[in-house]
Amino acid sequence: MKKLVEAVGLPLFEQIGKEIRPTDGGQDLYAACRDLFRTFENLETQIADRKGIRRGKLRLGVVTTAKYIAPELLAAFGEKFPGIEFSMKVSNRDEIIQRIKNTEDDLYVMGQVPTGEVDVEAIPFAWNPLTVMAPRGHPLTMAEKPVPLHAVAETPFLIREPGSGTRHAYLRLFAEKGLKPNVAMELSSNEAIKHAVASGLGISILSIHSLALEGTKGPIEILEVEDFPILRKWYLVYPRGRFLSLTAQKFVEFSASQEQFITDRLVKLWPDLAKYL
Repeated sequence: MKKLVEAVGLPLFEQIGKEIRPTDGGQDLYAACRDLFRTFENLETQIADRKGIRRGKLRLGVVTTAKYIAPELLAAFGEKFPGIEFSMKVSNRDEIIQRIKNTEDDLYVMGQVPTGEVDVEAIPFAWNPLTVMAPRGHPLTMAEKPVPLHAVAETPFLIREPGSGTRHAYLRLFAEKGLKPNVAMELSSNEAIKHAVASGLGISILSIHSLALEGTKGPIEILEVEDFPILRKWYLVYPRGRFLSLTAQKFVEFSASQEQFITDRLVKLWPDLAKYL
């Protein structure tokens, strides 16, 4: 490290209290090294392609709800390009935004594009509808349809943790209608919320994608509620001006080609969705 500092001619780290942080010069050196490694990685991919061998790496950062769609995309992409290596980091929206700022991954899957927090390019590639979900047999499942939004707000409600994009989307809708949900419990994952809903602890709002494995015939029902579903999109996001690796470019193109397939699967899961799209 000392020799590196001498070669650069600037201090690379500074100590603030007990914490050691990189200086501006250290950040610049780190960014330059990262770009060099990616340049060599792209060269390796290009050479392999010329030889007829598909190779490369893809680092994906995804918001929590996207863990239901990202693995399937990666699997399908991997079938087409079997030489690609994958890594995937799942975090809530706030943590993913920090990863974008640090450029820790190649691409990010988000349901809400950051505006103001970080300057990004965002490519929509699939629907991400949010719906109200209740345990089977819940009184609201037998109420007249569509269920009024105020009835949802008055019912014990299971909410995601702060920093969740899904939470931000439905709280904004409640606020626009002058409503505040009757929060019974705050949970930190969609799976925890699904189990709590199935157990009868309350109702919640989740992406339809979260029911991909068990479907809508299990212990959880989708309610037809006024102002729902909230129609959102999944986006592939990366810092504006960032040079994408060849592998990342291919993944963007591939994901866009899967939009209709993903839509058809969602409608098969919940046929009523077709009238909203």
